[in-house]
Amino acid sequence: MKLKINFILLLVVSAFFISCDNDGYEDYDAGGTNVEDVSGEWYVQLLLEEEVIVDYSLISTYNTAANTGSEMWVDDHQNIWWFKVKTPVNVQAKSFSGTGLASNVDDYEITVNISNGMIAENGATTTEGDVADGISFDIEFSDDPGTVYTVLGYRKTGFLEGEH
Repeated sequence: MKLKINFILLLVVSAFFISCDNDGYEDYDAGGTNVEDVSGEWYVQLLLEEEVIVDYSLISTYNTAANTGSEMWVDDHQNIWWFKVKTPVNVQAKSFSGTGLASNVDDYEITVNISNGMIAENGATTTEGDVADGISFDIEFSDDPGTVYTVLGYRKTGFLEGEH
């Protein structure tokens, strides 16, 4: 019986050491994307003339499949107006804008104009009072021409109390 326990213990210890083997991975770098400095999940409000039209909703900014560094997706996940557009971006200036951007949402064909898009490092305060990166841009939808809304918010912190 003692021999069985010693044998099982030896197997467990051996498995532990083998599973911790790091051979070949210490130099591995998964890298990032060309727009990682402006990518993220954001809690934003949609405002019209400083009046909140849509309270905190989640949007995302992320790289395109081409990963060129000159364009990114802005995706509202159908939370605000049902839009998902590729917009030109200047990663160094952390700015983005574009006109006539075709939305890529099924069964809802619109174009979007985005102007004054900015990401500000540590430029916003969360609803919990923490400092986070800020995002802001003006947006006009082709199905509501002439009305320019403001999108204003902050980067999702990942803390449970900050979820909206």
